[in-house]
Amino acid sequence: MEYILQPWPWYVSGPLLAMIMFTLIYFGKTFGMSSNLRTFCAIAGAGRKTAFFDFDWKSQKWNLVVVLGAVIGGFIAHFLLSNPVDIDLNPVTVESLSQLGFENAGKSLLPAELFSWDAAFSLKGLSTLIIGGFLVGFGTRYAGGCTSGHAITGLSNLQLPSLIAVVGFFLGGLIMIHLLFPLIFG
Repeated sequence: MEYILQPWPWYVSGPLLAMIMFTLIYFGKTFGMSSNLRTFCAIAGAGRKTAFFDFDWKSQKWNLVVVLGAVIGGFIAHFLLSNPVDIDLNPVTVESLSQLGFENAGKSLLPAELFSWDAAFSLKGLSTLIIGGFLVGFGTRYAGGCTSGHAITGLSNLQLPSLIAVVGFFLGGLIMIHLLFPLIFG
């Protein structure tokens, strides 16, 4: 009998995440991925050019472990824990994606129309990456953090700005998928 891998259930992953957050709060640390980019820029010497990057990056070494863990975890998840079965998408969603040019909607978690080298190096792909990267970077800086930082750390600390940011992230996602996505891929 073949064992089919499944995602961790909420009652395992939720308490693990809560324990990590409790530990970070206890030690006065905050979780977020975007702060690591600032740390990488400071390590590379950007502090000589811009005051924003002129800080003691060594105090953030612990947070670089988060990046390493994300890379290792992504590798393990993809190569060891992936379940190659079809994704159970709503037939209406499959039809909508098919109309936008996605040939195998629901057959892969990462559709080739978005996540392939051919797609990335096309004019549309490069434009999407550059404009999207700029908007994500601007939004992260403007909001004072990324989705993981606000949604996990900020909300667990009951911070109103994080609640406002998370609502904004969700609204932005809805606008993107319902208004802009059809324009880009239609």
